[in-house]
Amino acid sequence: MKSKILISILISGFSIGTAYSQNLNKPKLDSLFDILKSKDKAMGSLTISKNGTQLYSRAIGFSSISKTDTVLATLNTKYRIGSISKMFTATMIFQLIEEGKLNLNTTLDDFFPNLPNANKITISNLLNHRSGLYNFTNDPDYLAWMTQPKTKDEMLSLISKYKVDFKPNKKASYSNSNYVVLGYVIEHITNQSYSSNLGERITSKIGLSNTYVGNKTNINHNESYSYQFINNWEQELETDMSIPGGAGSILSTPSDLNRFSEALFTLRLISENSLSKMTTMTDGYGMGMFQTPFYSKKAFGHSGGIDGFASNLAYFPKDSLTIAYCTNGQVYPFNDILIGVLSICFNKEYSFPTFNTITLKTEDLDKYLGVYSSKKMRLKITITKDNTSLIAQGSGQLSFPLEATEENKFKSDKVGAKMEFNPEKNELILEQAGGRFLFKKDN
Repeated sequence: MKSKILISILISGFSIGTAYSQNLNKPKLDSLFDILKSKDKAMGSLTISKNGTQLYSRAIGFSSISKTDTVLATLNTKYRIGSISKMFTATMIFQLIEEGKLNLNTTLDDFFPNLPNANKITISNLLNHRSGLYNFTNDPDYLAWMTQPKTKDEMLSLISKYKVDFKPNKKASYSNSNYVVLGYVIEHITNQSYSSNLGERITSKIGLSNTYVGNKTNINHNESYSYQFINNWEQELETDMSIPGGAGSILSTPSDLNRFSEALFTLRLISENSLSKMTTMTDGYGMGMFQTPFYSKKAFGHSGGIDGFASNLAYFPKDSLTIAYCTNGQVYPFNDILIGVLSICFNKEYSFPTFNTITLKTEDLDKYLGVYSSKKMRLKITITKDNTSLIAQGSGQLSFPLEATEENKFKSDKVGAKMEFNPEKNELILEQAGGRFLFKKDN
């Protein structure tokens, strides 16, 4: 998947009623994470809290892996939380509104008149993604420059160069540009850095010792690298944290994220009126939050993804229950792990995943290699190998490893795909998202 600050991960919703289990099944949660750990299907950390009391915490995997040393992940390991940073940014914006330093109708030309439609885009439009500003992480060249430091002026110039997607307030469309700009608004008004504002306005107020704006990863500070799995865990590239700013530059731990969420919803950071605005959904968007369903329950929070990191923060108001999960390496789908955690928390029926695979020699893979095309899809699939792993790559997409489940049959849990090869006919059948597609190897 293309590296972006946000990944859209929503927990599946159903219409059946449920009730929170007062007696959390910790052994079942342990069993789930034991399986993920033993099969190299995930690395990361989970914390579950209720009414400010921690009920469960677990860390699996490593924060750093190298040829000379490995560092086990602990409950104090810090992860890049990506777009969960937007909840912090929105909170600080509402603090400034309560201080009378701006309002929801303030337009961008008060701060950055050179941005497109600056005299029409309001703070409100930025908060709930109705500005029309192009999402800079969609730039086809983003991966080429995401590791390079950018100044505020460079980022504003970059955002200004893109054609707007629509007129302000015409509709909603997710854009990281909105929250990068909001971070700069905070700096402009306070004449202090985003990092200083985060410390003074949030982390020092509620005692978050493991939450701050990131820089180059420093494992000596319990900061984690992120990884992808191809035969072994391989380190991902690092986005330079000058780029995501108010949209995704924060590091944290699940326990700190839970404390932040609980402080926010118990009105220790902003007023009830401000919180009501943050949690009001318009076209599926709140102001710095999303609403996430699970059975009849509804949670408020945000997901995040940057480099190989993924994270999710969810607060269930009726249960005063908060769940935060951060990962720095994922093979089994992130969303499926969250569904498992929630099913166990709410005492719903849940079966542990099974990972039945077979091991092939590198020469066994040669008959599958090549470029495959379909008459029903424009997509081409290139099949290569890395030692004993088969690698698939769709045209214009990042590659991903395949696991052998039977002879000629492979799968990728990460992208939810199955592939069955027929080497004699030079064919493969792709099954994904309920579809079944025939591909033929190009001559």
